[in-house]
Amino acid sequence: MFQRTKNFLKTTLLGGVIVILPITILIFAFRWLFGVVSSGIKPLTDLVVRTIPLLSNRYDELIATLIVIFVILGGCFLVGLFIRTRLGQMLYSSLESGLLSRAPGYKMVKETVNQFFGRKQSPFSSVALVQIFQNETMVTAFVTDRHGNGTVSVFVPTGPNPTSGFIYHIPEKYVHPVDVPVEDAMRSVISCGAGSEMLVNKLQAESPTD
Repeated sequence: MFQRTKNFLKTTLLGGVIVILPITILIFAFRWLFGVVSSGIKPLTDLVVRTIPLLSNRYDELIATLIVIFVILGGCFLVGLFIRTRLGQMLYSSLESGLLSRAPGYKMVKETVNQFFGRKQSPFSSVALVQIFQNETMVTAFVTDRHGNGTVSVFVPTGPNPTSGFIYHIPEKYVHPVDVPVEDAMRSVISCGAGSEMLVNKLQAESPTD
């Protein structure tokens, strides 16, 4: 009876923790993200507080922050709307080819953002698990080129920042392509490996059995 009660209390408490803990972590993550955004736009927030009379002094900063965020989102919408026009496309193409493309890392950052939001623009042809040390250790990589001598060039990004990484030229037998969308693999890199189970499962499913 005592053991049954103990197991009941333990499993019930554990079940509650499993439900509440992710929600709590998510709330703290949103609070941290909101704090980062608030710090970045604080000059604009202070300007709004000084220029717009608000109803409650206690919530001046919060309301001003929300106003600035909505204004920024509205600005992004208007820019996106302008880019859809012929004139906008011409101006953006000129700006990108003349200035932005010369900025170090711009192209990789742009491609990473496109992948994160599911845009189908990528220099990577496919996803692979690669034995870079020619042993049982495998890393997530993106195939960038194939060569006539049987060598495959792969890019191994670092997490959680996939804009940096290493380029390896590996014999093809150590490169194991997996049928996983590039954007899904990129999200797993940004998440420091969370979600990599799909890569491993795909490799196991596609590997020939003895």
